[in-house]
Amino acid sequence: MSTNPLNTSFPIPDGYRADSYGRLVPVATIEPLDLLRDDTVATIISKARRVQEQMRTFKNQAMDDIAAFLAIAAEQYKTTFGGRKGNLSLVSYDGKYKVIVAVSDSLNFDERLHIAKQLIDECIHEWTADSNANIKALVEHAFQTDKQGNINTARIFGLMRLKIDDPKWQQAMQALKDSIQITSTSQYLRLYERVGESDKYQQIAMDIAGL
Repeated sequence: MSTNPLNTSFPIPDGYRADSYGRLVPVATIEPLDLLRDDTVATIISKARRVQEQMRTFKNQAMDDIAAFLAIAAEQYKTTFGGRKGNLSLVSYDGKYKVIVAVSDSLNFDERLHIAKQLIDECIHEWTADSNANIKALVEHAFQTDKQGNINTARIFGLMRLKIDDPKWQQAMQALKDSIQITSTSQYLRLYERVGESDKYQQIAMDIAGL
């Protein structure tokens, strides 16, 4: 009994390969080129998984190193760091290298988003007796969803940045603010190297596409 190199959910008997439908096919009936293609893909994927695990280990160790440094730095001032570490930049003494930890929140909007839309529509109706099409189009664009039904947060925040001194508009903006829900938080580790003697930094590629 041989082990499938691509780690499917079942072991592959000796002398067989599983096709794309999960059917066991005798190796003797498979074209040599198809076998070579299968072996090539399996070898590349197997190596990639090992590299992926190494990168995961590297990231975890790097984040632990940063946490240890922050703890030492905080100790100098008789305090401690709490919570997740993020949005910080560490630069080497010679300024050649930079390590950045960034935090990114995934946002969703709850039912209060629709309440805000209703209030904004009422504002437009009150401000423009003729229901100006341009203003309506601006608001509709902000509340448009993509194919997955997701709201573009940048457009919503664009509305919230408008300074409009109207009680109903302010109520709508508060409803928008209250509707924001942080569903998950991710930490990203980015490494940079200074370009020559310039003030610019170039990111050290840690993904295959960037190499």
